[in-house]
Amino acid sequence: MITPVNFDEYAPQVLKQLQREGAFLTVQSGDKLNTMTIGWGTIGYIWRLPVFTVLVRHNRYTHQLIQNADNFTVSVPLNKDLKSQLAFCGSKSGRDIDKFSACNISPQPAQITATPVIAECALHYECSIIYTQSMEQEYLNPEVLNSCYRQQPPLHTFYYGKIIASYLNG
Repeated sequence: MITPVNFDEYAPQVLKQLQREGAFLTVQSGDKLNTMTIGWGTIGYIWRLPVFTVLVRHNRYTHQLIQNADNFTVSVPLNKDLKSQLAFCGSKSGRDIDKFSACNISPQPAQITATPVIAECALHYECSIIYTQSMEQEYLNPEVLNSCYRQQPPLHTFYYGKIIASYLNG
């Protein structure tokens, strides 16, 4: 059963989940579908719009897909332990493996976007990309650069997604 919720109703829980174990960012571009774990993101209100901002490293397979997409979904496991699936999807590439089969998770048609949500999660955000910005190293605070990018030089692209649907499923 789908229950619509305000975009910010579960924001504290989503932010805690991102910090602890992450959430699933799913993207479909043409016939290619992938999900990955995100640990960095935020929910807010920008340009008079509800927005979910996600970050994707330039070297990720998802980056290739999202560059050719106009939407994405974020699925958050609120009440179900998907720690091993999140760990797997954060460490393996969709270029090499079908993460859905490997993790026994199911893409479920979204309410509005072409990109599906993860059926095993309780909370879903469907987002339409409204702004994209690649990070530029010279503008990044040296402390953040040294603590977050010292060992992994590929920077991120920020994707600002207008939240066009947010709901509980189950």
